[in-house]
Amino acid sequence: MKDLFTPYELKDLKLKNRVVLPPMCQYSVTEKDGIATDWHYNHYVSRAVGGTGLIIIEMTDVEPDGRITDYDLGIWSDEHIPALARIVDACHAYGAKVGIQIAHAGRKAEDAAVPVSSSPIPFDDKSKTPRELTTAEVKDMVGKFQAGVRRAVKAGFDVIELHGAHGYLIHQFHSPLTNRRTDEYGQDLTLFGKEVIAAARQEMPEGMPLIMRISAQEYVEGGYGLKESLNIGAAYKEAGADIFHISAGGEGAIAAAGRPGTHAAYQVPLARAFKQELAVPVIAVGRLDEPALANAVIGNEEADLVAVGRGMLRNPYWTLEAGVQLGKAAGVPKQYTFGFPRTSN
Repeated sequence: MKDLFTPYELKDLKLKNRVVLPPMCQYSVTEKDGIATDWHYNHYVSRAVGGTGLIIIEMTDVEPDGRITDYDLGIWSDEHIPALARIVDACHAYGAKVGIQIAHAGRKAEDAAVPVSSSPIPFDDKSKTPRELTTAEVKDMVGKFQAGVRRAVKAGFDVIELHGAHGYLIHQFHSPLTNRRTDEYGQDLTLFGKEVIAAARQEMPEGMPLIMRISAQEYVEGGYGLKESLNIGAAYKEAGADIFHISAGGEGAIAAAGRPGTHAAYQVPLARAFKQELAVPVIAVGRLDEPALANAVIGNEEADLVAVGRGMLRNPYWTLEAGVQLGKAAGVPKQYTFGFPRTSN
């Protein structure tokens, strides 16, 4: 029977356990140049020391105006590669595999003078109205994603994640709330995402998996639900996505009638549906900080991997502590063995 500490393999990706650090923006690029800093190095490497199987670097953007804020990471220049490679190499030294979430914020780019999107619809009444990308500019944007993936491969990442969730640019194209276009990208709302996937695959080694993060439910008035997101996911699977990282929301102010639950594991049913209906590996996320609960998600075969966000913000050694609670070998570093029972070594 599988559990949280059962190794996982997909293509050339081999993980020592099923624990994932999901991408969480640190807003810590003090020079506003997109280059990872010592904060990012310490943040990610400490989670590798702490036993995490897969670390996914936060939302990293394909152009300066694609950042949520000017304090975000970038991958629009070769100058970004060395600092990212330094993090990857150090995490590898402690047994973790490393992914990177490549993205564009679209209309949610707060510091862009004029943000861009699929259609000129602001996020809310406090947001800037975005400029609609021309058809030619959409095709250029696909190229920017492709160049970002090329740089990520050069930096040594083990897996690539494309951010198609939380109301960012790929999500803005596949959501009928934000895509009112009349060109080919309006006739097929998944076309942009599919082209980005295809472009990414051109740059990735054949054995490197591609993760697509998707909001499986929008929780806004008139937004799509699970049935529609499964159709979106099916299109992305056919285009070349290997793993789906299942989240929800982000495309507008949450409607009272559609407010998501705040209980533990409230998004796991969405991940389970993707796994069962599309026959794809999935990463579950959302209030899974309790080791017994995270372990049950794997044991009950509701997901293949479990992302622990806030829990690992509080404790970089969450995975080692989970090993103690579950009585599993978590790979405690020899320097820390006095702090952990023998059962977690």
